[in-house]
Amino acid sequence: MKIFAIGDVHLSFNNTVNPPAWDNVEVYKPMDVFGEEWREHYRKIYDNWTKIVKTGDIVLMPGDISWALKLYQARFDLEFLSLLPGKVICVAGNHDYWWQSLAQVRSTLPGNMEVIQNDHVSVGDIAVCGSRGWWCPGSQYFTSDDLKIYRRELIRMENSLKSVDPAKVKDIIVLIHFMPAAEGHEKNEFIELFQKYGVSTVIYSHLHGAAASLRLPESAWNITFHLVSADFINFSPLFIRELI
Repeated sequence: MKIFAIGDVHLSFNNTVNPPAWDNVEVYKPMDVFGEEWREHYRKIYDNWTKIVKTGDIVLMPGDISWALKLYQARFDLEFLSLLPGKVICVAGNHDYWWQSLAQVRSTLPGNMEVIQNDHVSVGDIAVCGSRGWWCPGSQYFTSDDLKIYRRELIRMENSLKSVDPAKVKDIIVLIHFMPAAEGHEKNEFIELFQKYGVSTVIYSHLHGAAASLRLPESAWNITFHLVSADFINFSPLFIRELI
């Protein structure tokens, strides 16, 4: 079993996708307005994913899955993910407005998808935890209005980490949409939580284009960090590790 990760896939299908009939695909938010590399990005994701991910593998997705505003509007995007091999485990991103009632989301998900919110998903002897996260104090985007959301996300992250029985796992991987640090990479309460609960690997997205230069180093505070925004990893799920 292999573990991969990809975030910010930003799907917006208007109809059922039937590969390889890509000419029939309709989207309501073409992503190439953000750069030519995003043209038909869903096709790149499909081609790359199906080449490297096998049925028994895991794909971790740290948010911004769909542009849909309501759950029913995300149905074609979730249906598309159901066509892909592997088990998908995800947290919400800041654009996942369709993700509102957790019970309703879980009742709608295709069989190959699981979501994390105040809990975790077990993968062998690894626990996958996570939350959306938010701008961190010290960020150029952080204002006094963000403090309440930041605190709430810290609570959700700790709830997720506390849900793990340490006697039953050997390792913890965290999914978080936002980079869990400000641009200056100062240690903060998210990092302290990761250290407290023995997190080895953190997977995040949200940063695109030139902003990817602000990413955390791959190793810091004895934690491995992976930026997996779809455009940053060339729309191909990034290999994280293999489980024996």
